[in-house]
Amino acid sequence: MKLSESAVALNLNTSAKTRKNGNANKLASEDRAFHDWYRFVLSFPPHLARDYIKDFGLTKNSVVLDPFCGTGTTLVEARLLGLKSVGLEANSFAHFAASTKLDWDVDADQLLAKSRDIAHTALEMLKLQGLDDAKPFGEKPKKLKLRTLDDDTEKLILSNSISPLPLHKILVLLDCLKEIEKEKIYNHALLALGNALVYKISNLHFGPEVGVRNPKADVYVIGCWLEEVEKIASDLKTVEGKEFPQSQIYLGDSREIASFISPESIDAVITSPPYPNEKDYTRTTRLESVLLGFVNSKEELRALKKTLVRSNTRGVYKADDDDKWIQDYPEIQKIADEIEERRIALEKDSGFERLYARVTKLYFGGMARHLADLRQLLRPGAQLAYVVGDQASYLRVMIRTGELLAKIAVALGYEHVRTDLFRTRLATATKEQLREEVVILRWNKKE
Repeated sequence: MKLSESAVALNLNTSAKTRKNGNANKLASEDRAFHDWYRFVLSFPPHLARDYIKDFGLTKNSVVLDPFCGTGTTLVEARLLGLKSVGLEANSFAHFAASTKLDWDVDADQLLAKSRDIAHTALEMLKLQGLDDAKPFGEKPKKLKLRTLDDDTEKLILSNSISPLPLHKILVLLDCLKEIEKEKIYNHALLALGNALVYKISNLHFGPEVGVRNPKADVYVIGCWLEEVEKIASDLKTVEGKEFPQSQIYLGDSREIASFISPESIDAVITSPPYPNEKDYTRTTRLESVLLGFVNSKEELRALKKTLVRSNTRGVYKADDDDKWIQDYPEIQKIADEIEERRIALEKDSGFERLYARVTKLYFGGMARHLADLRQLLRPGAQLAYVVGDQASYLRVMIRTGELLAKIAVALGYEHVRTDLFRTRLATATKEQLREEVVILRWNKKE
């Protein structure tokens, strides 16, 4: 699969669909329904999925796949437009969030009524302990011993990502939620807590990296959760009595996608895979994954990371060998060599820094493996849109992600139709504007 420079003619057009750069990646107010139940801060926006559904000329008979579906943006948008859709996601909490966002067969009134009962119970329990969640920011009763996480669980989350008093209230509320654990509304109530936890209750800050800032001594925990439940119930009411095509989401590794989805069943792929950066994507969902029971041990976290395309040095393992998929790609080897030379010149010798060159090759190898496995699922003429961004995270060596992925795809038999500019973003390290692009491919033949 060795490539020449002329194998792919990149046509970097600015998409006619591109919005003003500053708003391109933001969730528009008219798109908040369902999408806003829970989403990654840097999720690609619904309008982008909608634009490519239209651009590809998809109909109600088309099946749309998102093989890195995250919290379900493409799938929710496809369902709202009446298209069948299939998703695959390796992160267990994101898989739960996307699955719940697509489950509209829930009685909104029952969700509200039961949640209000649970909120009342939780408030009463807290009052018995001397805590008034309706009037937070008071002093903790001196005799009250706050509930905490055990030492092993505490080590899984970012230090100080949630303050002691809000954590205590969360644990009380989780106990109360067990009352509806076997009911259909449970997942929606739990997702509401996940969203409130991350964006209203925790001390997390997203910058683009997730971190901790301005710890909150206390928060209206029960009230924040109930607000999220009410938002979900309000959206559910808008689809009551209406029919929508089903959407199926699998939990699994996108590099082994053919083991989950039927051959020749997909008409279009619209997705945003990880980028080759130093971001540990499991940290973004770590707090809610741990507190809500989706990651319970270091072993479970490691198992989750092993199902992800390698994109950061905290997710690289000795047995990893995806780099063999790109051993004939001189462009990628050249980037890896440049990263390693820069590391040595700068005397960067930490264990993570020594892995920068390797993880770059593992990333593109993993994507090559995914694109190769994907071929058997595609119907002839299937169209694909991959949202990816240039990166300079590894010692400021530029990685033209979209350009390299297009070349890998062409070598695997795909047609590279064009590359659209989605937006540019400022690199905090270099202060350069980096391109975020949509690589458009077509599958023309039967594998």
